[in-house]
Amino acid sequence: MDEKIVAIFGTGRAKSDDSAYALAAETGRLLAEAGFVIANGGYGGTMLAAAKGASKAGGETIGVTCSAFKRSTANEYITREIVTDSLDERLDTLIKLGQGYVVLAGGTGTLLELAKVWELKNKGFLAENKPIILVGEFWKPLIDLITADDPDSTRYIHQADSPEQAVDLIIDY
Repeated sequence: MDEKIVAIFGTGRAKSDDSAYALAAETGRLLAEAGFVIANGGYGGTMLAAAKGASKAGGETIGVTCSAFKRSTANEYITREIVTDSLDERLDTLIKLGQGYVVLAGGTGTLLELAKVWELKNKGFLAENKPIILVGEFWKPLIDLITADDPDSTRYIHQADSPEQAVDLIIDY
């Protein structure tokens, strides 16, 4: 089976009435409709929303959970769970699974995910054809700050204004 997997990173704190939740659900739905399997951390917030969106579209979802967390059970929309022993293993698994990375708004956990995948790309440890797509304006101040110091470092970062544009960028790769 030749799965096309997109890893989605985002906040676990988004509630069902938040715009971040709706954005994640739409992103998951559109990726599933385009034939992609989505992989994420498997818990709540945007992870739940993206999985729900993909599931409602008949897509497959992979939740990479961590047994070190007290609540290590994947949400109900995850069709395949991969349990890891540590946060590092969890992130490494998501990066390894992903053939592209969609980054939604988030806190320090999402920042860690973005920073690691970005640095791996910048240092040549991830394939050229694995795009990093930031959805929305949330990360723009950070990108501007990094660009001011190292303009070349943002060559692997793609900005998408909408889930539709993010999916188009993934398909183009």
